[in-house]
Amino acid sequence: MPEHTPIGLGHEATTTTALTHSGNFHLDETLGYVVLHYALTPMGDLRARILGDVPDDCLKFQRSRDPEKIQAADIVFDVGGIYDPPKGRYDHHMKNKPLREDGTPYSAAGLLWKDYGKAAIRNLVRTQVDDATIAAIWQSIDKSLVIPIDQDDNGVAKMGKLSLADIVSACSPPWDTAELHGPEEAKRRETLGFANAATAVASHLVNTVDRVRASLKATDRVLAAYENAEDKRILVMDTGMPTEKVIFEHDLPVIYVVSPTGSGQWNVKAIPPERGAFGQRISLPEAWGGLDGKALAEVSGIPDAIFAHPARFICGAASREGALAMARRALEIDAALKSQQN
Repeated sequence: MPEHTPIGLGHEATTTTALTHSGNFHLDETLGYVVLHYALTPMGDLRARILGDVPDDCLKFQRSRDPEKIQAADIVFDVGGIYDPPKGRYDHHMKNKPLREDGTPYSAAGLLWKDYGKAAIRNLVRTQVDDATIAAIWQSIDKSLVIPIDQDDNGVAKMGKLSLADIVSACSPPWDTAELHGPEEAKRRETLGFANAATAVASHLVNTVDRVRASLKATDRVLAAYENAEDKRILVMDTGMPTEKVIFEHDLPVIYVVSPTGSGQWNVKAIPPERGAFGQRISLPEAWGGLDGKALAEVSGIPDAIFAHPARFICGAASREGALAMARRALEIDAALKSQQN
């Protein structure tokens, strides 16, 4: 949290007016509005507020370049030529623009995320978490989403095709809308486009916050399971969850992950040599590939073996004990083959 109390996060009883520019819109100011919405009025109607379909709640939102409206607003972002957070000014287009510690220029979204992001996350997380978890979620989203937006908006690096930035841009009406339909209809479609973009960005942010929260929870469980593992090459998880990210980030020497599936069986999944790569650190036995049922049970020696993928990166059994036995047997076969080769 910044040293100053961001406008709207104190105990103000009055409505907070937030303003960004009208005209063409980008992911920068769209996310900025979404962050303010969840930080200040998470129960409000994000879309209807843009369209003017509901009376103003405690957050009033405007899109304008009118100097008088800019002057009167409590929070102004991506327009106005001023960066002064205690006064609610969050522009980044000045010559002496605000920079991150590594020299990356901030976007307006980045500046608002810095002041309002943790408040937004706190309102989005539906389970009880501590301040350290809120900070960890903030840091993860800052790195994975907000910094790329800063870079894209400032011409440092493009986010790439089919990114969230592209989705927002696709919500803008075509360049000839005013020519075809007149200025008033063009303005209406622009406002509708911003509302559509904000809805998409809000959905992404809500889902991202929850996924990061769950990822942090998974990290704790994976590390605990690894600590308790009899054989550090075999990670046994009692609940299905993402494990590969944790394995590579913590450089764990895991070869196979044993975990249950939704259908009640247990799978053995081989870890790739590098994160996101094809292949396996140790493939499942060649003789198992493509077999299932009785044939696999006979070849593997595991009575309740169910299947083995032809690519030999995953196999399964009907029980935890069976899957664990398959993982152990696969390691034994690999060790025997290497011994023969030597």
